[in-house]
Amino acid sequence: MAAAATVTAAQVGEVVAATSDSYKGMSSDNIKGLVLALSSSFFIGASFIVKKKGLKKAGASGVRAGVGGYSYLYEPLWWIGMITMIVGEIANFAAYAFAPAILVTPLGALSIIISAVLAHIILRERLHIFGVLGCALCVVGSTTIVLHAPQEREIESVAEVWDLATEPAFLFYAALVIVITLILIFHYVPQYGQTHILFYIGVCSLVGSLSVMSVKALGIALKLTLSGMNQLIYPQTWFFAMVVTVCVLTQMNYLNKALDTFNTAVVSPIYYVMFTSLTILASVIMFKDWDRQNPTQIITEMCGFVTILSGTFLLHKTKDMADGSMSMATRLPKHTDEEDGFGQEGIPLRRQESLRTP
Repeated sequence: MAAAATVTAAQVGEVVAATSDSYKGMSSDNIKGLVLALSSSFFIGASFIVKKKGLKKAGASGVRAGVGGYSYLYEPLWWIGMITMIVGEIANFAAYAFAPAILVTPLGALSIIISAVLAHIILRERLHIFGVLGCALCVVGSTTIVLHAPQEREIESVAEVWDLATEPAFLFYAALVIVITLILIFHYVPQYGQTHILFYIGVCSLVGSLSVMSVKALGIALKLTLSGMNQLIYPQTWFFAMVVTVCVLTQMNYLNKALDTFNTAVVSPIYYVMFTSLTILASVIMFKDWDRQNPTQIITEMCGFVTILSGTFLLHKTKDMADGSMSMATRLPKHTDEEDGFGQEGIPLRRQESLRTP
């Protein structure tokens, strides 16, 4: 009996040890990245609403961004939203320097919750009761990912990041993204951009996955520089900075078009789903995040991500339910204020009148 008890105690000890090895808790760098990512979500979520108000105000007196206009550049409210987004992006930028992309990027779901709630309050875009459930799912999924995220990879030089970026697998991914983006911009966006949201968001998301990898590389370079190891002497640092600049400008341009043309509560979740999926894919290819995890952790992270996707999908669908027309919400430009010349369902007022008359 005593021998059996001893064996059982030994087995329990092995299980506890294995559990401790598989989950060591969050490192200090991951915690810093988490706090910065949460702050980023708040500022970015609020910026969607402020920028949308500025775009609508500018569109009332000039050429709308959705049809190629740039009158929003003269609108102070748009600039307030832009500054708010920049603050959020700076926090996001810093987060990538401390934590892996698979932890930081999915937390963008929290910005969807913030933008959905503020759109309900400020823009009068109704939030269905199931939309609240969608917000809860996003929180649950985010928490699951935070608790099982991999530790940050130890990198001592930006040259190490360059070596990762120039491996064949990531070079193939980057080349594929560039080709698809150019096809979308020059062929599909001019023809279908005003009626199909996926083309604007597709450009933002594809380019965004490359920008995040470059942001992470640049963030690591700056973190090492501030710690006493100057990385500004390496040409790779400046190359990553150039890629970040080009990608961010491209994202800003097409995100403005999407926000001006479609409903905020539709743009935010679709952009999140596509951007996050592609960014996680790019990070797994370039930084090999999953090489440092066991299958249980990877599966748990994917379950958390699927939970977030379910929440964003629910937010999207229930927004259509609240507006009363799913097809019009996704296929026609969405403006909820009649002062913009559009009715409640996103149909131009003049057309609504024609629909009422035989």
